[in-house]
Amino acid sequence: MRYFLSFRRATSWLAVAALSVSVTAHAQPSDSAMRTALEAARNHQWQRIDEAAISGHVLEGYVEYHRLRSRLPQAEPGQILEFIERHRGAPVADWMRGQAISRYGAAGRYGSLLAVADGKPSGTERQCYYYTALLGSDPQAAAEGGRTLWRVGSSQPSACDTLFDHLRASGEISEFDIWERKMLAWEQGETGLVSYLGRLLGSRWQEGRDAVERLQRSYADITRIPTCIGPECRGSGPLFVAAMHGFIRADTEAAMEAWRKIAAHLPIEESHRHAIEEDLAFYSLVRGIEHNMGWVDEALPRIGTTRVLELRIRHALAQRNWNDVLRWTELLPEDSRDDSRWQYWKARAHEQLGDQERAEAAYARAAQGRNFFGFAAADRIGRPYSLNLERSSFNGDFRDQVAQWPAVQRTEALLRIGEDGLANSEWLHAVANATPREVRALADYAERRGWHARLVQTTITAQLWDALDWRFPEAYREHFLHWGQQTGVDPYLLMGIARRESAYNPTALSPAGARGLMQIMPGTATLLSRQLGISDPGPYGVLDPELNIRLGSTYIRDMTNRYRGNRLAATAAYNAGPGRVDRWLRDAPEEFDLFVESIPFRETRDYVQAVLSYRVIFESLANGGSSEGVSMLSQAEKTVRYDASLLARN
Repeated sequence: MRYFLSFRRATSWLAVAALSVSVTAHAQPSDSAMRTALEAARNHQWQRIDEAAISGHVLEGYVEYHRLRSRLPQAEPGQILEFIERHRGAPVADWMRGQAISRYGAAGRYGSLLAVADGKPSGTERQCYYYTALLGSDPQAAAEGGRTLWRVGSSQPSACDTLFDHLRASGEISEFDIWERKMLAWEQGETGLVSYLGRLLGSRWQEGRDAVERLQRSYADITRIPTCIGPECRGSGPLFVAAMHGFIRADTEAAMEAWRKIAAHLPIEESHRHAIEEDLAFYSLVRGIEHNMGWVDEALPRIGTTRVLELRIRHALAQRNWNDVLRWTELLPEDSRDDSRWQYWKARAHEQLGDQERAEAAYARAAQGRNFFGFAAADRIGRPYSLNLERSSFNGDFRDQVAQWPAVQRTEALLRIGEDGLANSEWLHAVANATPREVRALADYAERRGWHARLVQTTITAQLWDALDWRFPEAYREHFLHWGQQTGVDPYLLMGIARRESAYNPTALSPAGARGLMQIMPGTATLLSRQLGISDPGPYGVLDPELNIRLGSTYIRDMTNRYRGNRLAATAAYNAGPGRVDRWLRDAPEEFDLFVESIPFRETRDYVQAVLSYRVIFESLANGGSSEGVSMLSQAEKTVRYDASLLARN
């Protein structure tokens, strides 16, 4: 029996589980044989596969996938479609379709490609092959798709060459499109692509090419180049957007002066003008250029983007200009304005200006959020935290059925043969394609199996934001409690840090090299081990969950001691390093909320808020799901001055 049976789309693919996993009692397929077969299939060593030993195995389709893939592009579309239908609901079906599109496209078998395609595929290379295949049957769709792929400032795969050449030859990609892409490439620093695209342009664009060469030598010459570039001045907008972007990043003040001189005379579209002004406002605020602030305030109502308005509000907070906080908060788009953060600051502004009634109303709206500012608002008005906890329960019979679902069976089998990566792919593919009830059943199964990281990823993939028991499972709880007690560190803070750092994946590895649950750098592990008088665990030993938690607990203890027991500052230091936090405190506002909002690194600003709100959730769950008696910050942490006085003296 094949490991997955076909069925009609009207029926949930998980609901037919019991039909697809039964095997005869006297011929149980071997996991050991499957492990060998899968390794052999990857290496095209077909003679090593014991077909009888894996017949009927729940993972038999994986071996078949590699065999059929090896026959591409010679394999016929019918074989591909038959495989996809038999394994519908499993990731191998999607992988096979993608492989067929790539191989058929590379071989120029465009009819075969369209036969197996199910609409626009994912990935640039496959999309280029797909639209190339459509040139004959649906040239309009091919042109629209091709132009979208063309309008990027970086090089595209060689798979796009045939499509782009055809569209250029037919005029669907015009000289203006070439110029526009050249400007995008210049803006992104893709010098090779800039030169290549310049060679594709005719003589009508010579003045534009000369202007680019001049500006590449000196952005200050932007006031001395022609304002009309290309036929009907259509090239002016892309040129000035790209040039001003580079100028603004290099010297924001000089760029502002140049813009004041040329803005009124440029024949450019409103979208191009908006892009330039948004850049100017953003970098003026990021760099704190007070000389530009009058222009920024005049331009903000017409710019109106969330990222610039948020920066302007933070600037007003830094200056304690509460009227400006209210002014700019009201200009935020509605979805941003209703966020707990900005409702909180609106409330703080009203409070500081003496309007307690409006302050309490805004605090109440902010307190509906399950986040840092929602909890801070609740503290301000003496309300319990809003957790909005959602729980699901399933009876034993249904749980038994879930254990027999094909995706569950394949995941378990992949874990048994040491294929953790494929197991995660299977599981998350199932989650992404399941009904809401099925998703919750899968999360319940993951929780019962103790798959903490997989459980967290299930809630993220399925957006089960209120399923707090699943989003914040009791993973490694005994280790957090033990090492929290040993180091004198709040164990719920440790849980919050681990949840934010690794989502409870004990083998997590960051691009920077941080490892494990609490993302310890190997060098830090060496120093901490020496401090504790234990052996250096090395890059792999640090992945041990208990040791990782012990080292992370020791580090956060040292950071907490550095800041006189203050967990907020210590959390910031865990992410950004103590040196930076020391500097921020020396230049900081005095109140905890202003300090958090003033953190210049968005990553650290978000990190601190997430960890502290997570610790509330962990403590509340330990309290039976109630936030009664739970406080995000201690009274001292809420009232202490966040400045250099927090730095402990040696």
